[in-house]
Amino acid sequence: MQSLWMLLACAMFAMMGAFVKVSADLGATLPEIVLFRGIPSVLVLYGWARYTRRTIRPSSWRLHIWRNLSGITSMWLGFFALAHLALPTAVSLNYTAPLFIAGWLLFFGGAQRDPMRVLAVLAGFLGVLGVLRPSIEHDQWLAALMGLGAGGLAAIAMMQIRQLGQIGEPEWRTVLLFSLGVCFSGVVGIALQGWRTSDPLVLLALIGLGSAGLVGQLAMTRAFGLGSTLLTAALQYMTIIFAALIGVLFWGDRPTPLAWAGMALIIGSGLLSVWRTYTEARALRGDGAARPEGAGIPTKEVNPS
Repeated sequence: MQSLWMLLACAMFAMMGAFVKVSADLGATLPEIVLFRGIPSVLVLYGWARYTRRTIRPSSWRLHIWRNLSGITSMWLGFFALAHLALPTAVSLNYTAPLFIAGWLLFFGGAQRDPMRVLAVLAGFLGVLGVLRPSIEHDQWLAALMGLGAGGLAAIAMMQIRQLGQIGEPEWRTVLLFSLGVCFSGVVGIALQGWRTSDPLVLLALIGLGSAGLVGQLAMTRAFGLGSTLLTAALQYMTIIFAALIGVLFWGDRPTPLAWAGMALIIGSGLLSVWRTYTEARALRGDGAARPEGAGIPTKEVNPS
């Protein structure tokens, strides 16, 4: 069941990315897309918190503020990349967060610097080159850099989430406060640009992306709560495969063999980084219940974005 919940989450996040592309193609603005990503999560989680009489006041405003700044910026950059790049390319770049974490530990991790992380960073870097080289046109490099930026900021958000988990902050509150920040940023963007969407088909696509993101978030939370964190963290890379299949079916995207190899390297380097962090945590704690950095808390508003 843990695997099935995580596969459902991956499918939903890939669908969310597809709805982002559809919404943008139909004329929705980026602030509108961001707003609709946050609304369903706010409605469901706030209603549940009120019904169960849970407090929304966080244990640490500072950690939540830093988590939201990095996570929300990552979402905006990731959605921009999704709107302007092929779906599998954009999703692959968004899932480079473990690569950035491995790079951070490689250069600043002290005792955590080891050959496995060197291999992960090198493989991930080659994977990014493999994805970008055949897939990016000359006018798409800004979107590609934003996709990479989304991955880097998602890594920072993951480390902030880990700190929130260490002080006992419940996952639902972290997601709720993040979703409130997402909605606020979307409202600010709409106030600056104005509301431009009136086509019912666009509204339907926006509702679809928000609903898919919410189901993916809940399914991921359920998966992380059922058993092996390592298995769940490994399965999250199925999102890239699902995105590639959706791109082939609905947009006719045909990744070149080099691009497929790049995706495989990004997935492999991420898995290697997750496994290495997991085994080190077990060795330090002396048990099998340790959780890898950045795992166990629903992120990838993915994102994530």
